[in-house]
Amino acid sequence: MESKFFRFLKIVGVGYKARAEAEGRLLFLKLGYSHEVELTVPPAVRVFCFKNNVVCCTGIDEQRVHQFAASVRSCKPPEVYKGKGIMYIDEVIKKKQGKKSK
Repeated sequence: MESKFFRFLKIVGVGYKARAEAEGRLLFLKLGYSHEVELTVPPAVRVFCFKNNVVCCTGIDEQRVHQFAASVRSCKPPEVYKGKGIMYIDEVIKKKQGKKSK
């Protein structure tokens, strides 16, 4: 399968990991929940994990690749206080300041 479209996701957080199995057909995410999140990859999309905090979604159909990347991101969207979560590699998160002490 020749892949034309890519979407890279970065996982930020202590203990947050990803791994792909079954030739890119299954994606397992450890996101700080009590269980592992298991995602089945749709046809015409493949998933690769670089290290254990960078996920690459690739395929020949742009809409399916981006839709699957969005569903992976929705498992743990980035939070605005610490920046932890799953974000696109080129995404910039504006962090909030938090409580001020008097």
